[in-house]
Amino acid sequence: MQKTFTLRNFEPSDLEQVMQINRLCLPENYTSFFFLDLYQKYPLTFIVAEEKNKIAGYIMCRIEVGLPNLGRLGLTRKGHVVSIAVLPQYRRKGIGQALMVQALKNMEKYKAKECFLEVRVSNTPAINLYKKLGFTVVRTIHSYYVDGEDAYVMARKLPLETFWENKLFES
Repeated sequence: MQKTFTLRNFEPSDLEQVMQINRLCLPENYTSFFFLDLYQKYPLTFIVAEEKNKIAGYIMCRIEVGLPNLGRLGLTRKGHVVSIAVLPQYRRKGIGQALMVQALKNMEKYKAKECFLEVRVSNTPAINLYKKLGFTVVRTIHSYYVDGEDAYVMARKLPLETFWENKLFES
């Protein structure tokens, strides 16, 4: 499969397109302040995918300090994937995977030791992608979403090993 998109850091001028993707793809929507606040605090983990000068998808993350999801004691720095979305017409081209891999790499620049995210238990394509990237389900949050659906919390340790990078782009 030939790569037809490029990744770059989010810029404030992308806000309208990113918010439109969020509204079209996800039931959880955020204010412009929320998007810009995450961008200002963690610019390296707010990434867009472009195809033919149109934004096809995005990922935005933050860095938190808290109890680990994976086997450590004490507080740890964690990357949190807050939102990721790819427009339907651009799916199955590797965009979601590429956004995740770049965000995971960039979380390391903020000294994050693990990454976690919440995903709808019914979102099998996303769950499969996250498993491919080395995430495991660590717990279920009942009625996490506004519509009452449960969420899996999935997590993986960082750094993203060279082994994973090579494996991901061979397939």
